[in-house]
Amino acid sequence: MIDIKYPIALGVTAALLVMPPAVTAGTKRAAVKAPTTKAKPAPAAAAVEKDAATLDFEKHRAEMEDASPAELFEAKGEDLWKSKRGLKNVSLAESCDLGSGIGVVGGAYVGMPRYFADADAVMDAERRIVWCMVEKQGFNFAEIAKKPFASGNSAPDQTSIVTYVAAQSRNMKIAVPLNDPRVRDVFETGKEVAAYRAGPYDFSCNTCHGSDGKRIRMQNLPNLSKPEGAIIGVQGWPGYRMTGGLMLTHQWRMNDCFRQQRFPEPKYASDVVTALLTYMIGTANGQLYKGPGIKR
Repeated sequence: MIDIKYPIALGVTAALLVMPPAVTAGTKRAAVKAPTTKAKPAPAAAAVEKDAATLDFEKHRAEMEDASPAELFEAKGEDLWKSKRGLKNVSLAESCDLGSGIGVVGGAYVGMPRYFADADAVMDAERRIVWCMVEKQGFNFAEIAKKPFASGNSAPDQTSIVTYVAAQSRNMKIAVPLNDPRVRDVFETGKEVAAYRAGPYDFSCNTCHGSDGKRIRMQNLPNLSKPEGAIIGVQGWPGYRMTGGLMLTHQWRMNDCFRQQRFPEPKYASDVVTALLTYMIGTANGQLYKGPGIKR
């Protein structure tokens, strides 16, 4: 049996397990603020131009989603879910419980992360699917973790399976079971990790996503501490990224955020990523999930 508490990269371990007194005592440093120097108001035309550009992109994305390439991965994922595979020659449909019973996929995605007794761990959707691939089908975790995300012209099997499972929760409300004390504990850990500042730029997740009104270039940055912001961070994942032509998952998005912060990237399916996803998705509870989508 594999160890479900997968190891975490050195720098992330420090963030998760060796929090400095300022964090553990609940006195986290405030996120980086913009300089207080008063600037001249931007011309009204510039503001209109930015808004128009944002609206134009949103219109383009809506048109793309009418015939989203994500549907191809959904179809492949369904086939993989139902096919007998691995050393044990069983299907996930006949062996994997995503929280509502073996083989049940309807509504499963919006109900995770959640606690799974058979693994004795809180797991997000991708981590759970990979756990089932290893424990139920007999795949090797180390081999899966060598290339966990899409690259070039190929996507790993778990990406397609996650896309299929996520699609079965389309137009359902996020319902992470935060009343479970084990899930709540992981949620609180994720909240602390989101506020933890480190690295060469002294960044945290909250530097970009901890308050309203922030933006990078043409990209608005949602405030993940509020339900209406958190759902923006959840919406559309798994997502087909137009700039690279790749199908990518929420696990990939978390890893890439660590990279952008100049943190060591966490190892695949790690505790720290599950904690962050529990915090983000749990904060979005009650919001409508629209399914796999299109990303820039």
